[in-house]
Amino acid sequence: MLAGPFCGQLLADFGAEVIKVEQPGAGDPMRVWGREKAHGKSLWWPVIARNKKSVEINARVPEGQDLIRRLVADADILLENFRPGTMEKWGLGYDTLKEINPRLIMIRVSGYGQTGPYAEKAGYGAIGEALGGLRYVVGDPSTPPSRMGISIGDTLAATFACLGGLMALHNRERTGRGQMVDSALYEAVLSIMESLITEYDQAGYVRERSGAIIPNVAPSNVYPTRDGRMVLIAANQDTVFKRLTEVMGRPDLAADERYATHVARGARQAELDGIIADWSRLHDADTLGRLLDEGGVPCGDIYRAPEMLEDAHFKAREAIVTIAHRQFGDLRMQNVAPRLSDTPGRIVSAGPELGEHGREVLCGILGLTPENVSELADKGIVGKLRDLGA
Repeated sequence: MLAGPFCGQLLADFGAEVIKVEQPGAGDPMRVWGREKAHGKSLWWPVIARNKKSVEINARVPEGQDLIRRLVADADILLENFRPGTMEKWGLGYDTLKEINPRLIMIRVSGYGQTGPYAEKAGYGAIGEALGGLRYVVGDPSTPPSRMGISIGDTLAATFACLGGLMALHNRERTGRGQMVDSALYEAVLSIMESLITEYDQAGYVRERSGAIIPNVAPSNVYPTRDGRMVLIAANQDTVFKRLTEVMGRPDLAADERYATHVARGARQAELDGIIADWSRLHDADTLGRLLDEGGVPCGDIYRAPEMLEDAHFKAREAIVTIAHRQFGDLRMQNVAPRLSDTPGRIVSAGPELGEHGREVLCGILGLTPENVSELADKGIVGKLRDLGA
């Protein structure tokens, strides 16, 4: 539900013309997702569907499948997020579509990939996070495995899918041929699990939940302040730790063999965190941050949305932008990343209304007349043409 749309968002952010095909009348499920709503509308949809065009075509009937094949004829990429076998059932598998357009790149995002004994199982991002190893290591060791507050498995699979699609485009420039990109949720999660597999393979070590720290990486933790706030300090490299001890007025710590090296600090992680916490709670958070910044020690407050919206650095880099929306007026959302010097991405529009671009796609691209569209709409094959005004 999210991985495919987020991959499309990434492509659209950098100027791809992304046409989102939605079920007539119902639309994408993401249109009603999101914890908070205004006027009965999702506040997630304007972000995940930004810069996209919406057309209503019923992919479950032959006439709708034919319209999709006509769109594919001139497309660079087809992106789909169904359970493996669904597109083939609809006559829209890659072997069929590449006969129509040999240059087509088909990005396929699924729970377990297009092959293997699990391929046809239903899979959500949460399951991919569990199977890929992330869920087991997230949270406090005294509690069952936790989850992150975002759908990280989906967005990882989407990011790898986008990367694969762009690499396939690069290869097509040399060969003239398209190919299929197979992005599995569990494999995307597995890809970021650092040396987890190798540690077990070579040393029999199983990573466990460790709360706010990474074992043996010290100091790197959240520390208390006099005014009750929390500041994250990351000074685990030898040279950075030396700078931290100078800021603390404790240069002796850097010379002490118990803390002088990365390995030594890791062995006494809790002890060292206690020493730093005793010092940090003597200062207000703002003072602590200033002292650490002046000393060249990486540190930072733990931000929520309110802090992000007020931060001077966020404002200077326009990390959050304001986008006009038909129902909500002005909406603020995160800007495009990463930054490109010559061809930067930009947000042109928030997520579209269902079928907003039906006239442009059905009549302009596919060449149907309004009368044709009306007939197809009466049969449930496409959506009715909409005039949403300015």
